[in-house]
Amino acid sequence: MNLPKEVRTIHNGGTIFLDDLPLLPEELFCQILLDAIDHGWRVLSYFGLPEGDEVTLFGLLGYKEDGLIAVIRSRVRESFPSLASLCPQLQLFEREIWEQCGIVPEGHPWLKPLRFSPLITGERQLPGVMEQYRVEGGEVHEVAVGPVHAGIIEPGHFRFQCHGEEVFHLEISLGYQHRGIEAGLAGGVHRRTIFQMETAAGDSTIGHTQAHCMVMEALTGRRVPARGEALRGIALELERLANHTGDLGALAGDVGYLPTASFCGRIRGEFLNMTALLCGSRFGRGMVRPGGTGFDCSDRQREELLRRIEVTRRELTVAVELLWSSPSVMARLEKSGAITLKDAEELGLVGPAMRGCGGARDTRKDFPFGIYRMKQIPTVTAAGGDVHGRVLVRWLETERSLDFIQELLGQLPGGGCRSGSLGASPPAPGMLAVALTEGWRGRICHVALTDTVGEFKKYKITDPSFFNWSGLALALRGEQISDFPLCNKSFNLSYCGFDL
Repeated sequence: MNLPKEVRTIHNGGTIFLDDLPLLPEELFCQILLDAIDHGWRVLSYFGLPEGDEVTLFGLLGYKEDGLIAVIRSRVRESFPSLASLCPQLQLFEREIWEQCGIVPEGHPWLKPLRFSPLITGERQLPGVMEQYRVEGGEVHEVAVGPVHAGIIEPGHFRFQCHGEEVFHLEISLGYQHRGIEAGLAGGVHRRTIFQMETAAGDSTIGHTQAHCMVMEALTGRRVPARGEALRGIALELERLANHTGDLGALAGDVGYLPTASFCGRIRGEFLNMTALLCGSRFGRGMVRPGGTGFDCSDRQREELLRRIEVTRRELTVAVELLWSSPSVMARLEKSGAITLKDAEELGLVGPAMRGCGGARDTRKDFPFGIYRMKQIPTVTAAGGDVHGRVLVRWLETERSLDFIQELLGQLPGGGCRSGSLGASPPAPGMLAVALTEGWRGRICHVALTDTVGEFKKYKITDPSFFNWSGLALALRGEQISDFPLCNKSFNLSYCGFDL
């Protein structure tokens, strides 16, 4: 698709002057969004920035064929046209804009609070207190689950409309973990900013922190040494390995297959300990910093990591082969919670949820960043779009991440791992910077807008869970309500990553 001349494009980790972004008429802005999506562009981020009595809308779209990111903007007052009925990828973004900016997406099919922000009513709303969707009928019943759950888990409310055991509709209500992180980033960069990034979604510390550091490097012109890029890649893949291994074990536990569940629970800890060997934190805190990494890797650490990787690979392979060789396990995984590739594309699913439907989308390849510009990991997919597909993708990605880490450790570049020092130069004023990374759940998007003195006037974070919660709701349609724990774990989405 040839984009209109009003559209500006950049690459991942790039910047653009805000003054170079045309203010499009509302109709043209909407038309460009719809036309681009019809031609294969995907929504990366869509948000509003209040400015006086107006709101500036920013739309960011990505095109995987050439790694381009398109940026458009428009200015509206009290309302803007809803495109959610034509493009489901936008429906949550429109609700968020309504809640954060107080302007109404006219014609939105299901307008209701997203995180229960006080901006709409002027007072704090209680999460989950809203009109719920109901299916009428004498034999239809409703099952409410949460927000307090039986295990050690974050809060979220699920409401099922059922006929017997069959689920007609699942409504997911979040907002219980809303900490105001995005709002707290305004006026930054603050001393606390980097620590907020590390806790945006705690199990995705490396993914979110690397995206933020890419934004900062774009705004300050800092370059990351080759060794720093390699160490960042190792940390990101270790984070993927720990979480995928944990999910493989948890999914085995959900179908009552304890051998794999027990093995993977322990092996997940091994991968976390490898991250701790690098930086002292099992979740990677302190590892990624603007300009590179906060910790280097000595020859002794490198040899120890290679030894542990080899041992853990053998153990994990045995544990997962037990899973694949059990017919009763396969009977539970196959055809459960299936989503078609067409529906996945329309919802904008990302990460293993998309690749499990056969969609070959991976930020590491489509919008390469850091070490992935030089060394790529093959994108793996699975057919079916069911629980089995999402599990298989996790295992295939685990194998490739192990290969990738071993290769990097065997060819670790020399030199330093970081350029400059923290706060070496302030962010450039009047800029828009965007960074994409591929966290273990999928694509992470960070966008920063700076004001005339280089401070953040808007910092927008889109966690992969923002797209994928809608996929979980769709996966439950027509399923047995007893399959919910299995389907839920096959997505394993973040509550706090959504509730920024």
